[in-house]
Amino acid sequence: MMEVMQAIDLRNLDKSDWLTYRFDQIAKNISERVDPNKTDLQVYIGLEHIDSKSIHIKRSGTPDDVDGQKLRFYPGDVIFGRRRAYQRKAAIATTDGFCSAHALVLRANPEIIDPQLFPFFMHSDAFMHRAVDISVGSLSPTINWGTLKHQEFLLPPKDQQATLAELLWAMDEVVEKDLTSLDKLSLTLDSDIENRTHGVTLKGLTIQQVIDKLSEIQEIGTLSQFGKIFKGKGITKSEVVDTGLPCVRYGELYTRHHKLIRKFYSFITNESATNSIRLKKNDVLFAGSGETIVEIGKSAAFTSDEEVYAGSDILIFRPNDMDGIYLGYLFNSQLVRQQLNKYGTGATVMHIYASDIEKIKIPIIKKEEQIKIGQHLESIANNIAILKNKISVSKSLQKSLINQIF
Repeated sequence: MMEVMQAIDLRNLDKSDWLTYRFDQIAKNISERVDPNKTDLQVYIGLEHIDSKSIHIKRSGTPDDVDGQKLRFYPGDVIFGRRRAYQRKAAIATTDGFCSAHALVLRANPEIIDPQLFPFFMHSDAFMHRAVDISVGSLSPTINWGTLKHQEFLLPPKDQQATLAELLWAMDEVVEKDLTSLDKLSLTLDSDIENRTHGVTLKGLTIQQVIDKLSEIQEIGTLSQFGKIFKGKGITKSEVVDTGLPCVRYGELYTRHHKLIRKFYSFITNESATNSIRLKKNDVLFAGSGETIVEIGKSAAFTSDEEVYAGSDILIFRPNDMDGIYLGYLFNSQLVRQQLNKYGTGATVMHIYASDIEKIKIPIIKKEEQIKIGQHLESIANNIAILKNKISVSKSLQKSLINQIF
């Protein structure tokens, strides 16, 4: 890739011999119709199967998932989400199938653009911004082919396109390899959370089956045996300021804090802090309410000595002598999550109470072993964070390269 980049000065591309083409000269709109109930095709691609800002399709559905007329696609075609174009969904089909009628099936004209370069052109700001500009409708802005086909774009000469495509595919390969590694690391972390924190296989089990499995843990106790549980005190929205003492609000436990509290997003004044609860190292915070079963009881451990406060609708478990990092992972294991789900009550808004949390059963493990488990899981989590940062940098470079070209 470096050799290609050195051969092309992207910052000073000479575009004096580039030509402008209408979009219907660049690509053909494939409008072949398919009835899902009368086809032998097995692969369905809806817009929900296409990731934003990615040229790859990694999920799919089947004919049984849908009704109504759809669009046929062939390997190499680009499926472009014409509805809500600001989501930037355009990906390459790698098999035969059919897709949502809310997409356009586009096939590069090899006389004008190298099919290997076409998907990256589709993700350029030049194309995507134009797509958004010509969309019509307020609730679900949509692109009409009749308008898109007349749009004009500047393209490099054919004799330069293969080299440019090689560069962009090399960059894409770097990103995809790292994404694969990230998936593997994430699966390893999820698996080790279960295996190391309690050692019981719970994948795919119902709440009652998880409860029944608790008997397989040799030494077990209820949370009330290991510390005390109490509720945070009110921090209203009006008390939150731009700078001040950090605090944690209950909604942040299921939107921002995952397993461990690593960063703060809300702050209060010294005056407001006097009416709140100051956290201690190794405290575990639970969301006392939420709109779904997934949100209820979401938790994160506080593992520093900073002066930080907790607001209302947060339930705090203050352990007598346990490792906070270990607890942060344990309380996000299926063993604990399924028990918490059992206690969630309510219709529009669900609640869980201190009296429920104190009934949660956890393994009895020596603190020295807790520390070792926490360190192991944190080492994986740190590697995940490093890899995520690398992917973010690579994606930014990839986007920059695309927009320098187009």
